Amino acid sequence: MLGPLYDHEPWRAEIWPDYLAPIARAAGDSAEAVLANFGMIPKAHQPPGKRYMTINARSETVGEKPAFRAAWRASQRCLIPAAWIYEPNWETGKHVKYRIGLDGWQPFCAAGIWRAWKEADGSETLAMAMLTVNADEHPVMSRMHKPGDEKRSVVILRSAGYDEWLHSTNADAARVMLQIWPADEMVSEPYRHREA
Repeated sequence: MLGPLYDHEPWRAEIWPDYLAPIARAAGDSAEAVLANFGMIPKAHQPPGKRYMTINARSETVGEKPAFRAAWRASQRCLIPAAWIYEPNWETGKHVKYRIGLDGWQPFCAAGIWRAWKEADGSETLAMAMLTVNADEHPVMSRMHKPGDEKRSVVILRSAGYDEWLHSTNADAARVMLQIWPADEMVSEPYRHREA
């Protein structure tokens, strides 16, 4: 599904806030791959002098927060494919960039929500955010971020649940899917950029 999209509109290997990233969203009974801004409120749509970080939506409040609630209530959910994610580890007292993924570095899909934006020229663009859950007790994710900060984890979905995630109109059923991935099925390591 992603191959034709990449051929037409390639994206960067590493995705940071306000970069375009591939997502899969419902299209009738099927799914379609499209590009979306990483961050529910793109920089171009934020008031001058303001900077809202909307790359992550907390699962506990996604249906209440102004940046996310309309998409959540409209069942505008998506799959965000990834090989791994980056998180800061402070166990040494300094920020060390870690990459975190699934056993064998298998690709996965994170749970996301999306929305459309109308641009000044009349065109429509898309934006998305990843859903997160508390990870204070998780053996891998609790090691990330500064001491004293709440620990959070991106929600990784099981492939058997992709169709339900995209197509269910039951918000309660979707919320049940927002679980943390088992630590014994994850890998993490300090990340050092490797030149090709």
